[in-house]
Amino acid sequence: MNKVNHIAIIMDGNGRWGRKKRKNRNFGHQNGVKIIEKIVKASIKIKVPTLTFYTFSSENWKRPKKEITFLFKLINYYFYKEIDNLIKNNIKINIIGNMRNLPKNVRLTLINSMKKTKKCNKILVNLAINYGSKNEIIDAVRQVQKKKLPIGINSLQNNLYTKDTKDPDILIRTGGKKRLSNFLLWQMAYTEIYFIDKLWPDFKVTDYIKIINSFKKVKRNFGKI
Repeated sequence: MNKVNHIAIIMDGNGRWGRKKRKNRNFGHQNGVKIIEKIVKASIKIKVPTLTFYTFSSENWKRPKKEITFLFKLINYYFYKEIDNLIKNNIKINIIGNMRNLPKNVRLTLINSMKKTKKCNKILVNLAINYGSKNEIIDAVRQVQKKKLPIGINSLQNNLYTKDTKDPDILIRTGGKKRLSNFLLWQMAYTEIYFIDKLWPDFKVTDYIKIINSFKKVKRNFGKI
């Protein structure tokens, strides 16, 4: 039976869900946060060590300015409001992506959240913010060159944003789309992928557990017979 060390999630469908409810896209994003909380809570209960949520991609800057502004306000407000609960529940927060281009107040809030939860060890929650896998790989190559190391699998792997975590065992993408969208391309070489038709705010903990139970029965060969 396969052990689950790391689950990555593309939370697709928030905006469409908001429209479906005859509200705006931002209403969907607000409700999407509630699902993140439920999945983190369930993961702690079943002892999944690491989660990575695709929160804001490097391509998401192409979205309407009002939606981008709302997303960053939502992120900022959430950590301002919930930081004590994160510490209380022993949840370690880590940000992967390029934070330099984020609004200053958001960047400072995220840095503060990482510092305050640094010693938490019940679960690691990676938030991919202003993240693009191609940029990550380019940054890793630059770091290898800067350190004057030989370019190879290990040297690149050790300079990725996720260098301190195991590669994902499972990728879940909600929303009905069947693509990776520039997310953890290097890390998902042998990840089991589950595409779900439900929009993210409709995703249930029961769906999550069902996927994990299915994964545990998969025969993983990693290129072998």
